[in-house]
Amino acid sequence: CSAVYWGGAVAYAYELKESILGVKENTLTTFGAVSEETVIEMAEGAIKHFKTDYSIAVSGIAGPDGGTDDKPVGTVWIAISSKSKTIAKVFTFSNKRIQNIERSAASALAMLLNLLREDQDKE
Repeated sequence: CSAVYWGGAVAYAYELKESILGVKENTLTTFGAVSEETVIEMAEGAIKHFKTDYSIAVSGIAGPDGGTDDKPVGTVWIAISSKSKTIAKVFTFSNKRIQNIERSAASALAMLLNLLREDQDKE
């Protein structure tokens, strides 16, 4: 597995998003952790920091609490990054925490698979 998977980061705190993944403080204060801008910087930062070919970044409000009018519980941003491309997408799931976590993981893996297939078709 270590030949394929080098590492990862679970970075809930802004400070970790900044120091480990290279997310700009201004991005976090302007757009928040659950935003397109933040997950893009997280995914691209992971590519650089972990020296990998692909990365996945997920930031969301799994629930049952923590939602707002603008970002209700179930809002999840996912970004998939390669060395040449980053794709971000927002999902709106339910207010069920475990289900939201499972759907986020499945959606992130599906997005990664699509990008891998795109890259394979280019070869």
